[in-house]
Amino acid sequence: MRKLKEAWFRRSIRFRIATMATAATLAILLGLAWLSGRGIGGLLISSTDRELRPILDAAITEVEAGRMPHPSTPYVQVRVLDTAGAPQDGLPGPGLEEWVIRELKGAEPVTQFDDEPPTRWIGTVVTAPNGAQRLVVAGTGLSGYEEAQRHGLNWLLIAGLLGAAATGIATWFSVRSSLRPVERMRLAAARLPAGQRLPLPDSHDELRSLAGALNGLLDRRDEATERLRRFTGDAAHELRSPVASIRVQAEVAVANPDPVLSQEVLADIVQESERLSTLVDGLLTLARSDAGELPTAQPVDLVTAAGAAISRCGSESPRVVLQAPIGSAWVLAAPAEVDLVLDNLLRNAVRYARAQVTVAVLPAGGLIRLVVDDDGPGVAPEHREKVFDRFYRVQDDRARQTGGSGLGLALVAELVRRRGGSVLVTESPDGGARFQVRWKSL
Repeated sequence: MRKLKEAWFRRSIRFRIATMATAATLAILLGLAWLSGRGIGGLLISSTDRELRPILDAAITEVEAGRMPHPSTPYVQVRVLDTAGAPQDGLPGPGLEEWVIRELKGAEPVTQFDDEPPTRWIGTVVTAPNGAQRLVVAGTGLSGYEEAQRHGLNWLLIAGLLGAAATGIATWFSVRSSLRPVERMRLAAARLPAGQRLPLPDSHDELRSLAGALNGLLDRRDEATERLRRFTGDAAHELRSPVASIRVQAEVAVANPDPVLSQEVLADIVQESERLSTLVDGLLTLARSDAGELPTAQPVDLVTAAGAAISRCGSESPRVVLQAPIGSAWVLAAPAEVDLVLDNLLRNAVRYARAQVTVAVLPAGGLIRLVVDDDGPGVAPEHREKVFDRFYRVQDDRARQTGGSGLGLALVAELVRRRGGSVLVTESPDGGARFQVRWKSL
């Protein structure tokens, strides 16, 4: 079965559609042929009944008048019997079986298939002038009954086969004609230069929708390729800086074996290594997020997490203040994600604040808002949509003291959005930047 399925799906769409249409048509036509063949016998019997009915009516009139009927049609038998089936017309017995007599007395037509050819009988019980009950019947042989059924069925089956074959051929050419524009579109897409798009057909049909969908796919591909190119270039640049710094300082330490200088160089190497480690961790986190790898979510108290993040910040100036409701504010996320979001927002705010950073946790309906305000220079409106892009900086400063790697806010946006939240930056009442994170509350 599996091999048949694989062989079936290796065939072309045109072949599969034509085959299925032929099979369906053949099944329908053969079923109709069989039903029609069975119906031929019924049509012959109905026609015979309509022919026998006026002859029987005339015979009934004769018997009720005390006369014996004499049919004018030579191939029709008209018999007068008693209710037991015995002849009352002076002729030999008609050879009717007991069950046939019983049905005819109930005025039910009967076909006696044991005869050659089969005989169709209709009849009814009437009262003679002397009060005797007489069974008057009329019957005729169904000549050609079996041949009509057999030959009719054969011809219907042949017609069904020819109709199915014609349907298959017509479907083959119809599908071939319908798929020709798709094939042209495929060839055009294969030869399409970079940056070019498929022309949209004039007709507003499925082909136009397909071309539009392919153009949209090409747009997303080019966008993803460009984003990957920029990301790779920026990541290489960011990694090159600390690696080169570590190498240069190590070479200085080797060339000048002075213990005092070595200590200074080692301190610088440790700082650059920490920067490099942070950058690599951020890149790995973004790569896992892009691949859809999310840690298992669990309830996290945002108030407690914010207090812990402020403690880790350990900054005397600027001062960091926490404003939170009494009790807890629970969100559904991974604890490491919440810590990473808080640490990056606080580091960013502390880096640019002059005197104070305010962290507020604000429950709002089914959401929990985390607001981080600083009194620094703020973020200009033209930069507010881009600060969450990877490696984007408002000031193109790559110095270790102020520049950062440009990944912190990108990590914040990515982790929050993956959990169904949102993040944005506006102007703070303190004059600096306000970063707002919205999480779904429990």
